[in-house]
Amino acid sequence: MRDLSFTKMHGLGNDFVVFDGIRQELSLSSAQIRFLANRHLGVGCDQLLLVERPIRSDVDFRYRIFNADGQEVSQCGNGARCFARFVRDQGLTTSGEIRVETASGIITLFMESDSIVRVNMGVPSLEPADIPFLPLSQSSSSYQLSMGGQEVTFSVVSMGNPHAVIIVPDVAVAAVDQAPVLQKSAHFPEGVNVGFMAIHSPAEISLRVIERGVGETLACGTGACAAVVAGRVSGQLADEVQVRLAGGLLTIAWQGVGTPVWMSGPTESVFEGQINLPDC
Repeated sequence: MRDLSFTKMHGLGNDFVVFDGIRQELSLSSAQIRFLANRHLGVGCDQLLLVERPIRSDVDFRYRIFNADGQEVSQCGNGARCFARFVRDQGLTTSGEIRVETASGIITLFMESDSIVRVNMGVPSLEPADIPFLPLSQSSSSYQLSMGGQEVTFSVVSMGNPHAVIIVPDVAVAAVDQAPVLQKSAHFPEGVNVGFMAIHSPAEISLRVIERGVGETLACGTGACAAVVAGRVSGQLADEVQVRLAGGLLTIAWQGVGTPVWMSGPTESVFEGQINLPDC
């Protein structure tokens, strides 16, 4: 395969290898994606992002996301912000408002400065079937399952990808090593991202997220959105929240059921390069 050009980017340390699939031909196997994501043998990333021509006529681009394990997923909030920065930096658009087609629907990205991007992440769903989640019993906003020998209470939210949100006193000592128990549970047939949220005030939380197919990341945009939605539904959070992640701060705003979640945060372009991928 000929050399492929890429850009390494990150949003609060959640890092990506971004490919322009408009000006170069791309056909990547799952094995090649795993190679690219490998931090010892490849470039290294949490997710690989592809910029493609849209299928629909009412959007500007198509946005595809692949986890480090090679599996395609439907949504990534930090990746969406990097996507907007990438298409502007690469001269693919000059617009400050970018409509993007994803596997979970259309999102709209707004460039607020050279590095800050605000994203309309769409309307979240709390319906178990949309996660998908198979509960033992129905509840208005929370569920219980055994995790590491203990009953754990959590909320489920779909942001175009599945999230389980657990409220903890302190994220520093949260039982994040037990997250794979939920991720592999038959109750989540497509797996789940597990967020551990500590509420400091109605306008500030701390969050750690264990992403399916990746592990713990320095930041998770959809995880931050899901956590704020869960906290709003339970009456513990305001309509705008500062979310403190290991990689930095995101601002998440949600007015309530039936309205979209808005996310604002920084992006960074780290370096550009070329790589010749092995045939695998």
